[in-house]
Amino acid sequence: METPEGAELCFPRLNNSCRKPSHPHTQAMLIYVLLSSISIITVALNLLVIISISHFRQLHTPTNLLLLSLAISDLFVGVLLMPVEIIYVEKCWFLGDIVCTLYYVLDYMITSASVATMVLISFDRYIAICDPLRYPTRVTKRRAQVCVCLCWVCSVFYRILLMNDHLQQPGRSCSCSGECVVVISYIAGVVDLVFTFILPIAVIIVLYLRVFVVALAQARAIRSQVVAAQRSGTVTVKKAEMKAAGTLGIVVVVFLICFCPYYLPTLAGEDTSVDASSAAVEIWLAHFNSCLNPVIYAFFYPWFRKCIKLILTLKILKPGSRDIKLL
Repeated sequence: METPEGAELCFPRLNNSCRKPSHPHTQAMLIYVLLSSISIITVALNLLVIISISHFRQLHTPTNLLLLSLAISDLFVGVLLMPVEIIYVEKCWFLGDIVCTLYYVLDYMITSASVATMVLISFDRYIAICDPLRYPTRVTKRRAQVCVCLCWVCSVFYRILLMNDHLQQPGRSCSCSGECVVVISYIAGVVDLVFTFILPIAVIIVLYLRVFVVALAQARAIRSQVVAAQRSGTVTVKKAEMKAAGTLGIVVVVFLICFCPYYLPTLAGEDTSVDASSAAVEIWLAHFNSCLNPVIYAFFYPWFRKCIKLILTLKILKPGSRDIKLL
């Protein structure tokens, strides 16, 4: 491997050593500050969600169990994945090929579990709005727990199957020592694109469109019944329409913005190369979705704002705080 004179190597005594990543000092500091801030915010927001749902008994509902699963997967992103990528912005990979491969398996597993949970949340909201009378019997805490466990188990096996070649031959995609790179073949990338991106988005869009239609129909029914308050009823219809459209728009648009750049190579018919030693925009956009999820799925709930106040003021440490009414 030819190296420019004066270049620093990851392993100076090895002929196939990679060059150490280098960025201007100011640029490197900005990258560290920005990425560290995202990681800290991701951990903090998802910890608030986890503590809130776990502590208060009134929040132990099937829907909130799904939110809890989503928050746990997003917390793993902030605690395990983001720090590793921050550390190796300007450093070499010294943990070996096996750890490198396991890191990516963990990365993809967490992402798959997060996406699968988003789909479950869509189904939950669909049943709650479109079939409210049978919702208590069709969606129980026990079934929610089973679905969450299946999400995680299937994500583990799916990613192990998809990364089987890399697990059998760790470091097969690395061109030099001190590098942590995984190249997903075009075929595997297409499979991943379909099952982790296209199908979930399609399901979410269909379910939320159905929710939008039903919510609008219910609002119109209320307006027709309240003839005396026709003007007020019209406002109700508009609010219901905007709320349904807003929820759909936030869920789909944010997910598309965060994950589209990562899947662009597959859409272009190319292999997907992922490098842990770089702060690739597409990787961080995908992980940034874990920072936005608690905002999308939790900050719209009034009970979450109450929980934040109780947690930050340490009132949850008082006896009987678990039974505080939040709804």
